[in-house]
Amino acid sequence: MKKVAIVTVAVLALGAAACTKNADTTANETAVENSASTDVNVATNDVTANADAALNAADNAVENAGDAVDNAQAAVENK
Repeated sequence: MKKVAIVTVAVLALGAAACTKNADTTANETAVENSASTDVNVATNDVTANADAALNAADNAVENAGDAVDNAQAAVENK
């Protein structure tokens, strides 16, 4: 009977150790997933900011070109 009890305790101890290892693995996987999610969010924000800046620059260039056309037209009319 003592042997059965010892074996049972050993099996339970190994089971508990395995659960702890799985909990650590799960925690590490969660940390990696959270870190990856943060990296993706930062990259997305950077791309959005860069696209917004490029769009603003293009808008300014179009506005400047429009002003140049207006100025040229006024110069022709004043000739």
